[in-house]
Amino acid sequence: MEYKFDTLAVHAGYSPESDTNARAVPIYMTSAYSFNNTEHARRLFALEEEGNIYTRLQNPTTDVLEKRIAALDGGIGALAGSSGHGSMTMTFLNLASAGDEIIAAKAIYGGAVNLMTKTFAQMGIKFHMVDAHDPENFRRYTNEHTKAYFIETMANPLADIPDIEAIAQIAHEFGIPLIADNTEATPYLMKPIEHGADIVIYSSTKFLSGSGTAMGGLVVDSGKFRWKDNPRFPQYNEPDESYHGIVYADACGDAAFITKLRTHILRDIGACQSPFNSWVTLLGMETLSLRMQRHSENGRKVAEFLEKHPMVESVSYPGLKSSRYYDMAMKYFPKGQGSVYCFDIKGTREQAAKFCDSLELVSIVTNLGDSRTLVSCPAATTHSQVPDDELADIGIKPGTIRISVGLEDADDIIADIGQALEKCTK
Repeated sequence: MEYKFDTLAVHAGYSPESDTNARAVPIYMTSAYSFNNTEHARRLFALEEEGNIYTRLQNPTTDVLEKRIAALDGGIGALAGSSGHGSMTMTFLNLASAGDEIIAAKAIYGGAVNLMTKTFAQMGIKFHMVDAHDPENFRRYTNEHTKAYFIETMANPLADIPDIEAIAQIAHEFGIPLIADNTEATPYLMKPIEHGADIVIYSSTKFLSGSGTAMGGLVVDSGKFRWKDNPRFPQYNEPDESYHGIVYADACGDAAFITKLRTHILRDIGACQSPFNSWVTLLGMETLSLRMQRHSENGRKVAEFLEKHPMVESVSYPGLKSSRYYDMAMKYFPKGQGSVYCFDIKGTREQAAKFCDSLELVSIVTNLGDSRTLVSCPAATTHSQVPDDELADIGIKPGTIRISVGLEDADDIIADIGQALEKCTK
């Protein structure tokens, strides 16, 4: 039977295991697993048989999480990492090496920008940061060294939305995979694979777990990208001497990317997810659709209040008809436009700081996607390593406030924001 989203969010990837008949997913807190005999161990290491070897590579609890997110996104498989950044780093390393290039949207999470333009630059991998709202910018920077395009489906912190399908079409013209970070949307609001993305990344720390308690990342492989005989990716078409000489495109077919990510990159980098964190995330995902509906509803109510407030200069929420991304929001996010966006307070950086300091219910936190409403000043926190001129170029001002609207009663959130806006004007 083909189940719908809410059923998959509760059941995908797990049936009561025969030894205990446990209805809920157990936490397998073990670092290693016994082999039946040496031949059994050999078959597992040679990828001739599926099974558990070591929790750095796989774990039964984490396996359920990987199968569940793959089912929700419509992918062929998934891999859990220690954090969203860890999963992003391993994804890039699975595609590129020194001398290669990747093209990425520039209006994205500041930590990702630093990872791309500083850390990967030290490894000899060059990132071109482009305005993703003109898809042709990806074409302009594409050359024989290009190994991937990267976007955020709903960008952090301004909630701007690129034309995913147009970018995917250009990527596929060149035989290049499109990587889409879908953290803010989750597969409930939008499934990037349905719009042409080949690889989907999540910081499961955010909305997927939903409680602000468990670090984690996820990578989902669509299974639709052609690795076989693709001249851009010799590492998939030549023997991998680090893993028994396997040729991933031949031995693994559609699952070449996700298999190499696990057996080569995760094995060597070691950024695996804790079984306990996987279990916490699974609990959160059981209520994902309910939470995302409420997040989106509250996010819209707060945005409408802010847009009308005399002390607010602008609001970047894409669900407002005044937003330049409203049409894209209706195309890609008809079920809801999320709850993470920015607004600019009229006045100085000091007034913006006073606003944050005057909040009573809402917390100043650098995280997002929590059940609680959170705010931060990107220029002083998540994007503090990005120069002011680059911040201005993507629309972030020194006094810009990012808000992640939570699950509290919308009237209480609005009342707290209202009194803080009043205080920051005095």
